[in-house]
Amino acid sequence: MPYHHGNLKQTLLDAALELTAATGPRGFTLREVARRAGVSHNAPYRHFRDRDDLLAAVAAQGFDQLNGSMQRAARKATPLARLRRSGIAYVDFALRWPQHFAVMFDSPWNKSDYPECAAAAERCFGTLVAFVAACQAAGELPPGNTDEAAYRAWSLVHGIAKLANAGQFPWHSRARMLRFCAAALE
Repeated sequence: MPYHHGNLKQTLLDAALELTAATGPRGFTLREVARRAGVSHNAPYRHFRDRDDLLAAVAAQGFDQLNGSMQRAARKATPLARLRRSGIAYVDFALRWPQHFAVMFDSPWNKSDYPECAAAAERCFGTLVAFVAACQAAGELPPGNTDEAAYRAWSLVHGIAKLANAGQFPWHSRARMLRFCAAALE
């Protein structure tokens, strides 16, 4: 099959997300990604070393999108409101893009093997740490270990997101889930 894509890399990322929706992040091959993208089975190797390299690229893309979502949600607010809004944005991201979320947190990518993905994840966590630090500086959160406080906040919203995506809550509407998240963050 000839190569005819103007942006093969993005086409492969999109195909990987589509396939992840059907099989989960561990259940696909590069050959199937290529088939869905409409390219030869060797075409993915123009951009990715292997399947895990493709997954790490999808995860990096997801972390960057999540980071942008958190930052946009937190504009023009007090420090504590920024932290809360970023938490709601985290859960909203997980509900809107469950395939990205699954690849970001359920894939076997290793930080040392995929530094671009690790950097994207660190930027995202850095946004959370900055929000927590601003709350501490404003006296809206107790002083102390900022990273530890950020991990507590992250654990809360990540748990809600994972439970929501697994269908473990008695309600299933995104709006109801986000109201639950807002109440939990209070």
